[in-house]
Amino acid sequence: MRRVNNGGPVYYQFEQWAGSGALTHGVFTRLGGVSAAPWTSLNLGGTVGDAPDAVQENHRRAYASLGLDSGRACTVWQVHSADTVVVHARVPNRRWLARADGMVTDRPGLPLTMRFADCTPILLYDPARHVIGIAHAGWRGTVLGAGVSALAAMQSAFGTRPQDVQAGIGPSIGPERYQVGEEVVMAVQQAFGTLDGLIRRADDGSAYLDLWAANRLALERAGVGQVEVAQMCTATRTDEFFSHRAEAGRTGRFGAMIALAE
Repeated sequence: MRRVNNGGPVYYQFEQWAGSGALTHGVFTRLGGVSAAPWTSLNLGGTVGDAPDAVQENHRRAYASLGLDSGRACTVWQVHSADTVVVHARVPNRRWLARADGMVTDRPGLPLTMRFADCTPILLYDPARHVIGIAHAGWRGTVLGAGVSALAAMQSAFGTRPQDVQAGIGPSIGPERYQVGEEVVMAVQQAFGTLDGLIRRADDGSAYLDLWAANRLALERAGVGQVEVAQMCTATRTDEFFSHRAEAGRTGRFGAMIALAE
């Protein structure tokens, strides 16, 4: 990924889309906002205890840094599901479109925004149909297929062909830090039919899940051929990202945004 620092909020862009005139996107760090500790400083999460005025200002700065219209921005109440919403416009007088973990749209200039603190941001772009999608995948969303759900919504709503889709898997907790219980190991086995390359066993027998590999495998099995993986661990890089695991739950949420060019 390419790091962008123009004196405001610091964010990353996938190399495959950096400089593209077709879409605007950014996976934001925690840098460049106004929130006090422990939400320092670009916290975009409104339900983690941070001051609402600070969160609002952080959102304003983030959208402005990408040249996006915050008044059109759409988001969902993330619930660790694989449900996806087809988005046509913001719903008046509502902060959330629905309880879901994915959004897709073909509307130019309509930002899709989600929040993260170890879970995996998945961004999708179909240059043939000019359609975008975004998904939020922790271990539950990963085994349920949140990214593939967004892809399926693009197919059914807009005629997307998986082979045309470009995908980006953003920063999340990495395979060296994401220790999981045996119930997660069983869920991964059931979902993927294998643990090879997805679960690593430490010398003491403890299990570690590779969210990057699992989500990439799910997308590739669904027919997506171009997948860029950030390979940036939020639990290791708490200087740049919020991490629920590394910061014992007392932290903020970084944002990922994507919008089609107008």
